[in-house]
Amino acid sequence: MLDVMRDHTADQAELRGDCERCFGLCCVALPFARSRDFAVDKDAGKPCTNLQDDHRCGIHARLRETGFTGCTVYDCFGAGQRVSQVTFGGRDWRSGPPERTRRMFDVFPVVRQLHELLWYLTEALSLPAARPVHADLRRLLADTERLAEGTPEELATLDVAAHRQRVNVLLLRTSELARAGTRGKKKNRRGADLMGARLKGADLSGADLRGAYLIAADLTGADLRGADLIGADLRDADLTDADLTGAFFLTQPQLTAARGSAGTRLPGSVTHPVHWTAGG
Repeated sequence: MLDVMRDHTADQAELRGDCERCFGLCCVALPFARSRDFAVDKDAGKPCTNLQDDHRCGIHARLRETGFTGCTVYDCFGAGQRVSQVTFGGRDWRSGPPERTRRMFDVFPVVRQLHELLWYLTEALSLPAARPVHADLRRLLADTERLAEGTPEELATLDVAAHRQRVNVLLLRTSELARAGTRGKKKNRRGADLMGARLKGADLSGADLRGAYLIAADLTGADLRGADLIGADLRDADLTDADLTGAFFLTQPQLTAARGSAGTRLPGSVTHPVHWTAGG
């Protein structure tokens, strides 16, 4: 069993994709369409042509150069290894009966959503300002972990949308508490259309940017300290020399979809994407 909880707090190290313990589920279960992110079309349940017999990607080191940028910005939050090694006990989708294979592919996106929620709840518990709701966060974290431990049959029938709503209510309260300590007026840009916006050097400290569309926005040198970035679309956003210190609910896939530099300051939960400093 994956040890994704420690004293009722999920270990974020386990909430990252580990391809060495997965059967390439994202390369088979999920569909994608030919676009700027993917070089070809692929139906759900059909293995990617780049997937090898050992469940590894044959072009992993060249994904961006070969037209598969979409693969580089995807993270299952550790759902792949849980479904592969725990939910289905290490049984390969290639070797099982068709009904088990279909169930594995159906369950994978459900567990991926639950693991994403575990990531947010874990981060919420790391925020000192959210202490008034820490007890509630721990309870929801435990509930979410229990759901993720379900059998294939239980996971296949789970109303994950309803559970997400329960979690979202508490994450909203967490955000309010965390941003309350930011000095000055805190901007509300929740769900805002900021695609291509010129926000160079903008003061967005403590801003509510939940679900904001920041595609290709110029955030060079912007102050995003303590901002709530849950669900913000940062594809091609320029974060060069921006300060995201203390920004929360920011995931690695969001960051990897953006552009930045060695001078971009980040919270400790994420790392500088390789392509930021590799000319990609």
